[in-house]
Amino acid sequence: MSTVMQKIKDIEDEMAKTQKNKATAHHLGLLKAKLAKLRRELLAPPSKGGGGAGEGFDVTKSGDARVGLVGFPSVGKSTLLNKLTGTFSEVASYEFTTLTCIPGVIMYRGAKIQLLDLPGIIEGAKDGKGRGRQVISTSRTCNCILIVLDAIKPITHKRLIEKELEGFGIRLNKEPPNLTFRKKDKGGINFTSTVTNTHLDLETVKAICSEYRIHNADITLRYDATADDLIDVIEGSRIYMPCIYVVNKIDQITLEELEILDKLPHYCPVSAHLEWNLDGLLDKIWEYLNLTRIYTKPKGMNPDYEDPVILSSKRKTVEDFCERIHKDMLKQFKYALVWGSSAKHKPQRVGKEHELEDEDVVQIIKKV
Repeated sequence: MSTVMQKIKDIEDEMAKTQKNKATAHHLGLLKAKLAKLRRELLAPPSKGGGGAGEGFDVTKSGDARVGLVGFPSVGKSTLLNKLTGTFSEVASYEFTTLTCIPGVIMYRGAKIQLLDLPGIIEGAKDGKGRGRQVISTSRTCNCILIVLDAIKPITHKRLIEKELEGFGIRLNKEPPNLTFRKKDKGGINFTSTVTNTHLDLETVKAICSEYRIHNADITLRYDATADDLIDVIEGSRIYMPCIYVVNKIDQITLEELEILDKLPHYCPVSAHLEWNLDGLLDKIWEYLNLTRIYTKPKGMNPDYEDPVILSSKRKTVEDFCERIHKDMLKQFKYALVWGSSAKHKPQRVGKEHELEDEDVVQIIKKV
């Protein structure tokens, strides 16, 4: 492990020393690819029996979505969990009070959201320091991350946590790169682009591919991609996740400072101790999770508005709805009647590929 750490440090030092210009782009691309490979080794080194490395804390996933609280020690993560969920997570004014992962549940707009209070991250977590590796492997299983920051501590904390999460392949508030990468058996590296490239050229692409022992591939860019984007696509294990920066302890800063914080994107100022703006935070979590509520309507009865079926925004067809209720439901499915914004008329008779919208009402008609 120490040799991998040493190699990572050497490469990072070399990258810091290298000037960034067109002549060194090829060399820097190669170094970035080597760094990504070493990081992957660190996350999941080849296991020789015994406990698997890179494992998260063993918390069973429950509810409709999972939200992780990540931050440095003593920024108020446990207080936030206690106030939002009523779960008891030990709170004290010294650092590293929480040493394991504590789950809590929020019921919000009919959805059951699991909230995880993860132990405090320390600098160097991505390199295995502290409980950093377990914290970050657990945060990879979340649907949304709340980075909890202390309003009275400098903004450098935000950059450090982002760096730790990026090092583990978590991309915050980003879309997957819009480029196509396809391996083939022969023909060498074929590199095409629909836009002018300022970061990548054929030499750099070949250098990155050769580091992964890929000698035949088609690569098509649809935007001005960087070497990091190409490495992310080749690695394939990147997770793109929404993230909210929760600035806690706002009762200890001035109104002028608060106004500046309020203008920043993805930010939500709160005071967990005084319970300020916790409703605003819940609204923001709901917006970032982008969940879809579907109400069921049994035949001849009124819709059940108390207990909606929760679907993710990426998978919200009638088929997904049926699978969420019971896996055998599709075998008996004949058609569905839908009321709501996705229906052209009320009710609309639809098949299982119909896409549902938030707060639609669905009645499933089974085969006789």
